[in-house]
Amino acid sequence: MSLLNAQELHVFHAQDREIFSKLVLKFSRPPAESLLVMATWLWLEDFGFENIFSIILTLTDPLIAGLAYEAVSCFQCLSLNNPPIGRIPLTAKYLKNNISLQMIYKNRYSAITGIKNFLTTVCTRIFTDILLRVLPPSSMSSFDARLRQPLQIPGFPHPIFGSINVMPNEVDRDNFSNKNNNLFFIPNGLWGWKANCIATENDRTLFLTFSRGYPVTHAEIIELFTKEYGENCVEGVYMQHDNKRSSNANLNRSCEQQSLFARLVLDSVTTVDRVLDDEQKKELMIYGKNIWARKYDKRK
Repeated sequence: MSLLNAQELHVFHAQDREIFSKLVLKFSRPPAESLLVMATWLWLEDFGFENIFSIILTLTDPLIAGLAYEAVSCFQCLSLNNPPIGRIPLTAKYLKNNISLQMIYKNRYSAITGIKNFLTTVCTRIFTDILLRVLPPSSMSSFDARLRQPLQIPGFPHPIFGSINVMPNEVDRDNFSNKNNNLFFIPNGLWGWKANCIATENDRTLFLTFSRGYPVTHAEIIELFTKEYGENCVEGVYMQHDNKRSSNANLNRSCEQQSLFARLVLDSVTTVDRVLDDEQKKELMIYGKNIWARKYDKRK
């Protein structure tokens, strides 16, 4: 673990902060959208497209504005039911030739998890003082009270990326001393992290359905997925008629009543993307029995 204060985070992310300032102060772009643009670029850089922010800072303001518009298309395409057909020509030209909406959509759930994590663990900490300059003042009269309340950012909660918590007291200048009340514990590799390390179980879960009259066992599910996607890709299988969630749920068993659905917890969000392969619902088969897989949504 590294121990950093807000000032040190600002120095570390000086390039990111310069670009974010342009978006919201110079270009007057919406704060919520601009946060998502930055989180998208952070994820792309971590995904393997290096030096994105260094490249952006060499460009003219009109080009930076154009790249920001294309970044919006990047995160918006993640909500589509079908692969996008649009193009992001500026991004392909100035950042990397093989960045495309289709590539991002193919890694859809890795992108959602990665953008969400950069949004909540990085963007909420390094842009607070800039946000205070563009957001409308709070209706509360007390300055101290305002510092204790999260910033209200129109556009959040977001339908894909959820809520964020931005606390204004993290940039209180009086706290930039050596006191420990403004220090952040930063996990090793935060700015070289892999989305799989922070992905929740729900992020890594598929919802499986089966045909009535063609019962599928735990062992058959494990066999199918480990053969196709790797020996250690399955963390757990939880069938409709399992009495309780436990390690015994992964054993082959016969049930008096056929389970028509199951939750499958995989080892990574990357494996989720590999299984679904651009599709909302993927049809699989084992021993002549159909299995339909889709992304698990706890809200449904």
